[in-house]
Amino acid sequence: MKSCCSVSRGSIENEVQVDTIENKLSSFSKKDMVLIQGGEFMMGTNDTEGFPADGEGPIRKVKINSFYIDKYAVTNEQFMQFVKETNYITEAEQFGWSFVFHLFCSKETLKNNPQRVAAVPWWVAVKGAFWKHPEGPGSSIEDLLNHPVIHISWNDAKAFCKWSGKRLPSEAEWEYAARGGLEQKKYPWGDELIVNGKHQCNIWQGEFPIKNTKRDGYIGTCPVDAFHPNGYGLYNVAGNVWEWCEDWFSPDYHKSESIENPTGPTKGTNKSLRGGSYLCHKSYCNRYRVAARSSNTPDSSTGNMGFRCVADI
Repeated sequence: MKSCCSVSRGSIENEVQVDTIENKLSSFSKKDMVLIQGGEFMMGTNDTEGFPADGEGPIRKVKINSFYIDKYAVTNEQFMQFVKETNYITEAEQFGWSFVFHLFCSKETLKNNPQRVAAVPWWVAVKGAFWKHPEGPGSSIEDLLNHPVIHISWNDAKAFCKWSGKRLPSEAEWEYAARGGLEQKKYPWGDELIVNGKHQCNIWQGEFPIKNTKRDGYIGTCPVDAFHPNGYGLYNVAGNVWEWCEDWFSPDYHKSESIENPTGPTKGTNKSLRGGSYLCHKSYCNRYRVAARSSNTPDSSTGNMGFRCVADI
């Protein structure tokens, strides 16, 4: 995948064995969740701006059962509470490092962390970077409690879901909810990226990956309730952070899969991601479109990957 937004932990060798951690279940709360009524929708896109190799198309009719979904991505404050109650240690902490975008690294950090991925050199493997210290040692989330938690692997997201009594959405559920009741529109709000001169989401402006003009107001993550919600009341389903889904990723499995509550293949190497992030830019990775897809290995973490939860009725 040609993507500014997806880089895998396997790109850099690491011999750490990630242990399975048991987590406490708490009661399921509907606070800040939206009930999505089941129905049919046209999933995917044949848009020429899309990436056929990602499996965005063809457009197909899909049926979805009713479910609840979080209005917002999981925040630093929520994840902090989870860690406080469970003593959970994320995979970024266990491995001892995570990927940080180069513009967020000081000269000293860059000097002390020389490892890069050749294909995407703007990602720096920073020792000591994890959700609580998103740019490495010395950084803090003190002023970012209402921002989405980042440096979260798929396995970490699953642990949080287990604790909260929720689960991760299927790709089909995610797209159904993200479309907000609109049919085959490019974005959750319509077909125009900027509406009446106003930015609708947190993505990159300027020259990627060198200069972000911050015209939408943000250079990194934004608060989870920033910008306007879609028609179902969901915030930031385009841009801000990539959101993990339950499905194993496949570029073609959906072409033969059932149209009723599809859940993807039964096995794979990468898990699906949806929604794009603050690093997406039309010149390189316009995956902030609602039908766009990406993926990563379940143990990978970066400074632009988070998640939101769903729950069964």
